[in-house]
Amino acid sequence: MDRKKLIKTLSFLTVTLFLVNSLANKFYWYSAIWYFDMIMHTLGGICLGLASVYFFPPKDSSLKSLLKILLFVFVVGVGWEVFEIIFYNIIAQTPFNALDTISDVFFDLAGGGLAVLYFLKNYISIEK
Repeated sequence: MDRKKLIKTLSFLTVTLFLVNSLANKFYWYSAIWYFDMIMHTLGGICLGLASVYFFPPKDSSLKSLLKILLFVFVVGVGWEVFEIIFYNIIAQTPFNALDTISDVFFDLAGGGLAVLYFLKNYISIEK
């Protein structure tokens, strides 16, 4: 896999995610657009999946390697949700929403799955 191309893609995605999140907080898109959180978690999952590929490069395209990418996304996604639960329950005094937490992790994993597909497309094209 071409690491230079991967870091460019990862950098572009990270900066885009940061800018869109900043705009979303400024213009209240998270509360105004009901599905906006789903889009952001999917993009975050893609970003985490690609970061996993960059920092822990898989040796091949085996199922074990692909599951490691998804496991990384899952662990970070669940960690983020734990942070949100602590923040919202203790600091913001907002009740816990289990359905929102489960859907957030699901969309993180969906983004991780897209990162796996991106990896496979680039990995297989280089092997040929």
